[in-house]
Amino acid sequence: QVQLVESGGGLVQAGGSLRLSCVASGSFFSINAMGWYRQAPGKQRELVATIMSGGGTNYADSVKGRFTISRENAKNTVYLQMNSLKPEDTAVYYCNADKVYTISRRIVDYWGPGTQVSVSS
Repeated sequence: QVQLVESGGGLVQAGGSLRLSCVASGSFFSINAMGWYRQAPGKQRELVATIMSGGGTNYADSVKGRFTISRENAKNTVYLQMNSLKPEDTAVYYCNADKVYTISRRIVDYWGPGTQVSVSS
């Protein structure tokens, strides 16, 4: 079993910054990619940013230049530094671990429970 726990969400004024963290724990050998997705009320979940185990990154156009994803493989932790936040960034942010190779020799995707980010204008 693998668990993802997010932290760092909260309420911030427009133009402010937040840093999200997500730690993966449990019984696994490796994680292919880790990333952040978000879901605003009434909208579908969308990709924010992903990072491969080797460091390659991918960002949604809406956050390029404002958000930075990073990862500490040894700690099974992924971060999302969010700067110049806008009200439209308000959403529940979910951590994702893609293609986790588990102790039971399975490859599974996992999601965290989510953390709320609210940006006031």
